[in-house]
Amino acid sequence: MTTIHHRESLENIEDGVSFDLHSFAQSCGQSPEWVLQLLEYEILSRRPEERIHQFFAADLARAQQAYRLQRDFDASFSAVAMMLDLIDEVQQLRKQVKHCNFIHS
Repeated sequence: MTTIHHRESLENIEDGVSFDLHSFAQSCGQSPEWVLQLLEYEILSRRPEERIHQFFAADLARAQQAYRLQRDFDASFSAVAMMLDLIDEVQQLRKQVKHCNFIHS
């Protein structure tokens, strides 16, 4: 398993800033191959072919979350992808419940 060393904190990265594959991997403290695995397993969202190696601050947050799951649970990329899908679904359901509660209040 790969070790991550956070090079930059998320607070220092503006939303509009983009990274190429190598600078993104460096910011994650990972290899470009690790980042490509995130794309292959759709842990990072799909992007158009001409922008396949363009990354943003939201991608960095997602990559860091993926690494923590991988590290904490000794999880494979496919397991991390499934965990993140479930986390996303729970967050979406919580928003819907909160919205419904607001309407009925």
